[in-house]
Amino acid sequence: MSELLTAPAEMPAFHYTPRPYTGPPREEVLAMRREYVNPALFTLYRDPLMIVEGKMQYLFDDAGRRYLDMFAGIVTVSCGHCHPRVVQRMREQMETLQHATTIYLHPGMPALAKKLASKMPPGLDVTYFVNSGSDANDLAITMARLHTGNTDVIAVRNAYHGGSPSAMGLTSHHTWKFPIPQNPGVHHAMCPDPYRAGNPADPEEVAHRAAEDIRETIRYSTPGRIAAFIAEPIQGVGGATTGAQNYLREAYAIAREHGGLCIADEVQTGFGRTGEKYWGFQNFGVVPDIVTMAKGIGNGAPLAAVTTTREIAATLAQRIHFNTFGGNPVSMAAGLAVLDTIDEEGLQENCRVVGGRLLAGLRELQARHPLVGDVRGMGLMLGVELVTDRATRAPAREAALRVLEEAREMGVLLGKGGLDGNVLRIKPPMCITAEDAGFALDVLDRALGRAAEG
Repeated sequence: MSELLTAPAEMPAFHYTPRPYTGPPREEVLAMRREYVNPALFTLYRDPLMIVEGKMQYLFDDAGRRYLDMFAGIVTVSCGHCHPRVVQRMREQMETLQHATTIYLHPGMPALAKKLASKMPPGLDVTYFVNSGSDANDLAITMARLHTGNTDVIAVRNAYHGGSPSAMGLTSHHTWKFPIPQNPGVHHAMCPDPYRAGNPADPEEVAHRAAEDIRETIRYSTPGRIAAFIAEPIQGVGGATTGAQNYLREAYAIAREHGGLCIADEVQTGFGRTGEKYWGFQNFGVVPDIVTMAKGIGNGAPLAAVTTTREIAATLAQRIHFNTFGGNPVSMAAGLAVLDTIDEEGLQENCRVVGGRLLAGLRELQARHPLVGDVRGMGLMLGVELVTDRATRAPAREAALRVLEEAREMGVLLGKGGLDGNVLRIKPPMCITAEDAGFALDVLDRALGRAAEG
C-alpha cells in the first residue's frame, strides 16, 4: 500500500463556524421521513447523512462535521452554497415583493432574459422562464412540434431529460422510467460514448455511426420528418459521457435535413461549468435552435428557462400560455445574482483551471487503480467509470457504492450515475479551490484502494 494511502487526508482550512443545530434529532427526522414521505425519495448513503447547513463548497451535518461537496446538490449549486451575493439579492427581493405572475410587469424577468441573450449566440435571444429542467424540456418539445408541424422526436440512449411524463419519455434510463404511457413519438438513437461502443481508439468513427443511427431511426421509425433532436452536450445522469467533436455537428445536420429543430439540454453543462466555454454546445462547434437550462441558473432556487429564436418562440402565442411561478421576482433575483457572480468571480475560468487539475489527477489515479476503467469530462463536469475488468469493461457497481461510502467517511461527498450505477460523478460547486481538488484526489486515492480490497 502506498504512503499516500496510509496517511490521513487533511481537509483544507475554512474559516467558518456553522451554527449549533437545535432542530429535531437525526433519528426522529429519519423516522418521520420513513413514515410520511413517499418512499420513492431515496437517500444516497447506507447510513443516511443529515445535512443542516451549507457554505460555499462545503456542507455541514447535524453534528457540525464539514464535508466537501463534490456533487453540488446534483449540479444545482453553481456559485456555492448560500453564496452571500445570491442570498442578499433574494432576501432583498423577498422583503419587497415575493410573487407576481407574468400578467403584470416587473423588471426582474426582462432583465434576466436580456442577460441570458447576451450570453447566447446571435439569434437566440427570447426566453421563457419555468421552474425545473423537466418543465423546460417539456416546453422545448412543445415549441418544436408547434413550429415544425411534426410530432416525432429523436433523443439519445443513456440520456436523462427529467421526471415529468413527457421528459421521462425523452429519457432512456430504465431506472427512471415507469411502465406507463409517456411522451408519444419519441425514439432513441445510439449513444456516441466511445468507451461503451467497443472502439475507444476511434471515437470519431463511433460518433459518426451514432449520428448515422439518427438517420436510420428516422427512416424506420418516423414518417420521415421530425420535430426535434434533443441531446445533452455531456450526459449528466448518464455518467459524463460525450461524443467526439464531430458528433453534434453531424447529428444536427441530419436532424435539420429531416425538418427537425435541434435542442441543447444545458441543465447540467451550462453557465461555464465545462470551463473553456459558457455553454456545453459551444465546445462542439454547433448552434442549437433551442437551449434549455435549469439547476445552476438559480444556485438552488426553483428556476429554469428555455431560450430560442423569436420566430420559434412566437409559436406559443397561438394560445394563452403562462407559467404562474416561472418569472417570479425572487427566482429572477437569484438568476441575475448567479450570472453576475459567475462573471465577477471568474467562476468559468476557475472551472477550467481547477477542473483541469482534477482531470489530470484522476488520470493519474486511473494509471494506479485497475478499478478505474475510464476518466472523462470537461471543466468541473467529470466522470470516473469503475469496472471489475478493464478488458471486458464489466461495470463495478458494488465498488462504486463502496467508494462513495469510503469517501463520505473521509469527508468528501460524490455522486454516481451511468446506466449501471458504476460511474462516479464529480461536479462540485464552481467556487471549489485547487486545495479542495487536491484533498478530493487524496481521498479518492484511498477510497479506490479500500474498495479494491473488498
